[in-house]
Amino acid sequence: MQFGIGRRQFISALGGAATAWPLVARAQQPPVPVIGYLSPGTPEPDADLVAAFRTGLSETGYVESRNVAIEFRWAENESNRLPVLAADLVRQGVKVIVAISGPVAVIAAKVTTTVPIVFLVPEDPVRLGLVTSLSRPGGNMTGVNIFASELAAKRLELLRTMVPTATRVAALFNSAEPNIAATNLRAVEAAAGTMGLQLRVLNASTIADIDAAFATFANERPDALFISSGPFFTNRRVQLAQLAARYKVPAINLTRSYPEVGGLMSYGTDLLDAFHQVGIYTGNILKGAKPADLPVVQSTKFELVINLKTAKALGLEVPQSLLVAADEVIE
Repeated sequence: MQFGIGRRQFISALGGAATAWPLVARAQQPPVPVIGYLSPGTPEPDADLVAAFRTGLSETGYVESRNVAIEFRWAENESNRLPVLAADLVRQGVKVIVAISGPVAVIAAKVTTTVPIVFLVPEDPVRLGLVTSLSRPGGNMTGVNIFASELAAKRLELLRTMVPTATRVAALFNSAEPNIAATNLRAVEAAAGTMGLQLRVLNASTIADIDAAFATFANERPDALFISSGPFFTNRRVQLAQLAARYKVPAINLTRSYPEVGGLMSYGTDLLDAFHQVGIYTGNILKGAKPADLPVVQSTKFELVINLKTAKALGLEVPQSLLVAADEVIE
């Protein structure tokens, strides 16, 4: 009876065992963490901002498709979809939720008190009820305040500087984003009173509403237009720029993406920098940091962008003070 095995059989058996070891090692690797990214808008307009988020994330060592996955949920400007999308991310077992805009952050806070949330909001998150304090958020949320609402009065001031003869200003708000609309309106009404401007308040929460609001300009002819902050108007920037050109009304918006598509001017937070910071915070939380211990970031980089070609088309001579102050002049 032969109890041993031949040399060839031994080498074959050894080779089989060797090829099995990596499979065992792979099976023992921890699962790739998943980030839930929830936005009220659509993917295409936010492509540069998402890229900035990915860059911040990579600086903490997390690269999509390598050691982290991102589940994107876009509400397509239909705010009623947000609660369902947020709940879906929680069911998916994501490790962090990135909440873009105040309304999204408020909804995410209602859906979960345990999954960490990194928000990007347009105003004081303490006032929104998201954190207990800026330095010590205290719960499962932290993030970045981009001061969109707080800068509303400054935008109106810059618009008046661009159009110094203006006395009647139309202001466009979105009642479907009530917190944003209310804070912008308060600031603009106060500033308009100080500057002696007559303010005509208009509401638009759909594409058709925007068309209808501009149609009133055919008869009313405002001297200038203030566009409220908010994700809806950011996503509709091309429509807004085209209508402002058609009705020949100088307008100011929050983000540089507005003058980049033909709008007159913008003033607000450097959003690329803000989304970059959101990416860093998300990566830090994946590494073990607690949202309660991460202070809310207050944006400090603001930018004034002017489209000189649009100004000329509107018959405006841009004041030297604005040209000097502008971070970018598009020609």
